[in-house]
Amino acid sequence: MDKKYHLKRLIVLLASAMLMFAQTSVFAFTWFNSYVDAGALDKPFFFMGNIAVIGLYALMLLIFFQLTRSFRVGHLRTFEVLFTQTFSVLCVNAITYLQLCLIGHWKFLTHMEPVLWMTLADAVIVFAWAFFNRWIVTRLYPPRDVLLIYGPYSPDSLIHKIQGREDKYEIREIISYEEDFELIKEKILFYHCVVITDLPPEIRNNVLKFCYAHDVRCYAVPKISDIMIMAAQDTHQFDTSMLLFRNKGLTIAQRAVKRVFDIIVALVALLVFSPAMIIIAILIKCCDGGPVLYGQDRLTRGGKVFKVLKFRSMYVHKEDGYCMTRKNDERITPVGKVIRAIHFDELPQLFNILKGEMSVVGPRPETPKLAAEYKESIPEFDFRLKVKAGLTGFAQVYGKYNTTPYDKLKLDLTYIQNYSFWLDLKLLFMTFEILFVKDNTEGIEEGQTHAEIKTKEPSGKH
Repeated sequence: MDKKYHLKRLIVLLASAMLMFAQTSVFAFTWFNSYVDAGALDKPFFFMGNIAVIGLYALMLLIFFQLTRSFRVGHLRTFEVLFTQTFSVLCVNAITYLQLCLIGHWKFLTHMEPVLWMTLADAVIVFAWAFFNRWIVTRLYPPRDVLLIYGPYSPDSLIHKIQGREDKYEIREIISYEEDFELIKEKILFYHCVVITDLPPEIRNNVLKFCYAHDVRCYAVPKISDIMIMAAQDTHQFDTSMLLFRNKGLTIAQRAVKRVFDIIVALVALLVFSPAMIIIAILIKCCDGGPVLYGQDRLTRGGKVFKVLKFRSMYVHKEDGYCMTRKNDERITPVGKVIRAIHFDELPQLFNILKGEMSVVGPRPETPKLAAEYKESIPEFDFRLKVKAGLTGFAQVYGKYNTTPYDKLKLDLTYIQNYSFWLDLKLLFMTFEILFVKDNTEGIEEGQTHAEIKTKEPSGKH
């Protein structure tokens, strides 16, 4: 299994290098044939100058591909690979076009044809690369047979999520932690992949150690304390290794950097989206004559209450109180269905960001009432209030609208414990991907009041 794993990493690495080489070659061809050899430049570039221009293009490609996880063939669905790579190429080529305009003293402003042809060639390469590599990976690496060991709560939700990736995993058997541990060990040795849910600590530790001793791949659903441990700082005192938990949220320096980042992104976003915001405001007003904006009390850092702003997406007389949106919700206006699907109803929150009430990236703000309800069953729910609420966040990128509050809490804590400027930048770029993923905008099912579903027993064997 180790050899197959390393071979897969090698295949993906070589394929990624081939993609970078092909797209950089397309740019080099365009650069020389349409700008250098065509005499379009005021002054000719020397050899090292040409290398620098081409090298900068390759570096930008690499940065954008890393930010959007575009090389993760096998981890991402084919659509996600296509989207992230196409988005990266469009961004890089747009920046490159501006760079060419600067080099040519803006005389290339109307000379877009070479860049457009280059972008078209890049798109063809992306499509060919994505489907070819997908074919290679699925042929060489069929879905893993999985043993799932579940604890006192039903594993049905996790099973449903795993079954959504039939190309990667196939659950062959599930077993309760209450079974004899000798039987569990026997089952583990029969499989190459084990998934364990929220087990009691002693049982979980035994399973993890047994899998480690026998080189068995193991996925474990983390507890909140696990997330805190992952971000702890190593320290050596008292002649022993220790873990330091600062538990302070972000430092003053981190908050300062984050605030500057928030202001810059919010101003740029308002400039870019202002035409769309004006059109949306007009359409909402024409739809039913009601107010354009909708304000609601939400919680941010330290439990402070503020008015979050949204474009109104529901009929005025049906907006009483707070209730999560259901699938095919009759309260939503025709305009609301469109702007909610692409998350444009959240754009007015850019003003919340400029006022300092929110950040670009952070846990999504909850209403005081709903947060109090969640806290009754999840006492740690207030942990997410160590940072400002965000327009987008870890839970929005990696979760869904109907992800359970407990799972969202763990995602939010993962962000808080691992915050960095680069993580904010990465999540911001990944947010564009979820705008086009239907699963992330689906409401809860009929009859639910919120996303939390937790039952004690599994509904059936798998």
